[in-house]
Amino acid sequence: MKPLTLSPALAAVVGDKPLPRTEIVSKLWVYIKAKGLQDKVNKRMINADDKLKAVFGKAQVSMFEMAGLIGKHIVK
Repeated sequence: MKPLTLSPALAAVVGDKPLPRTEIVSKLWVYIKAKGLQDKVNKRMINADDKLKAVFGKAQVSMFEMAGLIGKHIVK
């Protein structure tokens, strides 16, 4: 997998080094779990904190939607 350049908003969450897409998603999940951002009732939903709101553009997203939203923050 080719390392990709990240936007400043995404870099604030996963680090500023270029990463492959799979690694970006993995690091996002580490951040989400460490901060307890997974919805307590519906585990498929992620409640964004301020850093993730900058990436997702809204307060809550589904885990399936997340992959599409990070695409806007990756420079190929």
